[in-house]
Amino acid sequence: MLTWALIFLVVAIIAGAFGFGAAASAATSIAKILFFLFLVVFVVTLIMSFMGGAAAT
Repeated sequence: MLTWALIFLVVAIIAGAFGFGAAASAATSIAKILFFLFLVVFVVTLIMSFMGGAAAT
């Protein structure tokens, strides 16, 4: 998921450099959404890991 966010970020930078403002804006929005989704999944997984690891031992 983080890979897709980085890909959309690169697409946004390239589109912005060539003057495609609408495409750059859309790609930036998608990259932001994917990045924050990745962050939420990471935090939830981290919390579950700590809770599950303590209960298993």
